[in-house]
Amino acid sequence: MPLLTRIRGPRDLDRLSLEELDQLAEEIRTFLVQEVSKTGGHLGPNLGVVELTIALHRVFESPKDKVLWDTGHQSYVHKLLTGRQDFSRLKMKGGLSGYPSQAESEHDVIENSHASTVLGWADGIAKANQLRRQDSHVVAVIGDGALTGGMAWEALNNIAEARDRPLVIVVNDNERSYAPTIGGLANHLATLRTTDGYERFLARTKDILDRTPVVGKPLYETLHGAKKGLKDFIAPQGMFEDLGLKYVGPIDGHDIEALESALARAKRFGGPVIVHCLTEKGRGYQPALQDEADRFHAVGKIHPDTGLPIASSGADWTSVFGEEMVRLGEEREDVVAITAAMLQPVGLDKFAKQFPERVYDVGIAEQHGAVSAAGLAYAGLHPVFAVYATFLNRAFDQVLMDVALHKCGVTFVLDRAGVTGTDGASHNGMWDMSILQVVPGLRLAAPRDADQVRAQLREAVAVDDAPTVVRFSKGAVGPAVPAVGRIGGMDVLREPGTDRPDVLLVSVGALAPMCLEIAELLNKQGISTTVVDPRWVKPVDEAMAPLAERHRVVVTVEDNSRVGGVGSAVAQALRDAGVDVPLRDFGIPPRFLDHASRAEVMAEIGLTAPDIARQVTGLVSKLDGRFDRTAGAVDSVEPARD
Repeated sequence: MPLLTRIRGPRDLDRLSLEELDQLAEEIRTFLVQEVSKTGGHLGPNLGVVELTIALHRVFESPKDKVLWDTGHQSYVHKLLTGRQDFSRLKMKGGLSGYPSQAESEHDVIENSHASTVLGWADGIAKANQLRRQDSHVVAVIGDGALTGGMAWEALNNIAEARDRPLVIVVNDNERSYAPTIGGLANHLATLRTTDGYERFLARTKDILDRTPVVGKPLYETLHGAKKGLKDFIAPQGMFEDLGLKYVGPIDGHDIEALESALARAKRFGGPVIVHCLTEKGRGYQPALQDEADRFHAVGKIHPDTGLPIASSGADWTSVFGEEMVRLGEEREDVVAITAAMLQPVGLDKFAKQFPERVYDVGIAEQHGAVSAAGLAYAGLHPVFAVYATFLNRAFDQVLMDVALHKCGVTFVLDRAGVTGTDGASHNGMWDMSILQVVPGLRLAAPRDADQVRAQLREAVAVDDAPTVVRFSKGAVGPAVPAVGRIGGMDVLREPGTDRPDVLLVSVGALAPMCLEIAELLNKQGISTTVVDPRWVKPVDEAMAPLAERHRVVVTVEDNSRVGGVGSAVAQALRDAGVDVPLRDFGIPPRFLDHASRAEVMAEIGLTAPDIARQVTGLVSKLDGRFDRTAGAVDSVEPARD
């Protein structure tokens, strides 16, 4: 009987010998490769933390002791050891989340999976434990990549303030976040990896001096008293100790016995301790180890034996952007690129290969990236900062006060905009068009297809006196959606065939095919519809109001929150222009969406062609009872406030 099937909770680990624990580690790796290859998911990071997770659950008593993960994509082994071994629907509707989930288990705490937050959480929980006199421990597991984020260092500064507040910080150091970790901190950790630890040196010295008569003990105490300078000489770990944090390591992150010893010492210390563990991302799986890009950080469905993808999804939005960036780089020497530790996921790898000196990876530090972009723009360059839509939330103040206030020509390219689905609530890019609406001078484009990504990226980088944003979806990009005309700066995708059409349907970005489907369904109900793509959704095109005035109803459809989104902006523009036409906006409701496929999420929230067509038909039917077609006006009908 495999050992893994006997593990129903962390305490089941206590009965296993070291040999059995090593066997369990191998079983877990086999399980992960076999199961994640069927569903897709974060494979490489979890292969690297098998022994570390086992040791954590042997030394600490979850859920009494809180084990926190940053980021949560390295928590698959934690799930297995806390009773969740059905991975058949990982990241699918009704299955396990790809991140910790409080709804799944009492052993889970942080769900947001945005990096660099765990130390703030740990600081707060440790403070509460102390104030409430709780006899429990807090363990924060943070990757070396996440330590490049400024929030982590803000938290460390506060954690170090209380020398008597128990908190164990485990640095999972695999030299990578998505790709190899870079920067000053990475260099410091590299020095620690390659230098014999002070504690080992001191232990050997003590053993020798203990056998030296008379002067041995006093000399040892002198050396121990001078340990700060000695440590800097032997193992330059003073950065942590300068903060007042006890440092243990580096520890072999695949030696369970060594890990347990280090974690047990940290647990007994009674104050903040850093345990520095060296792990190997993708360990035990040769295809991952041979993947220099990101060690199979995240994979789709793959053949478990070869690691090759089962099916190709064709061209995606990200690759279209990446290829156009290379062309722009060839044409304009002032175009530079910025990424926040995600060079390949956001499509900048080809640009980096061709123009290595014109790419800046700032680490997991979106705030710094935005401010640095402002400086680059001020100095005469045009930076393109490519980032997932959900992660731009973290840099809002910098976009507002550093980029927009200073009228800096910076282009933000937002990948994974709209509903992304399987990665769950924290990864849907559903807030960008709302939070950016309030930024003065900012211009925001939502391309509907690959041709528009190329065209609107070029239009964006042509702006040198204001921030511009280009946002697009996740996954495969569909066929081109041609325009049949243009009104102002807006593309007309469908003409109504009548002088007094019923519905003006405003289609935002990748939802253009769905909006054309809605128009066709309405046409079958005898409802004439004009479909327009604004292309640039902020500011609202000046031609929008007079166009809306020629229709009975205005409908907006966007893959963004309905609160403060494009629909709200269009409604305000119509009010400002004195156009009193009923308006209905369709978008994402203001709630966190559970993980499921994109299609399942869209169906759940009613953002499908049949759902929208049904509601628009109902709205037009209500108007028909009170509409004087000869006068061309609505009789005593208030504009919809949706």
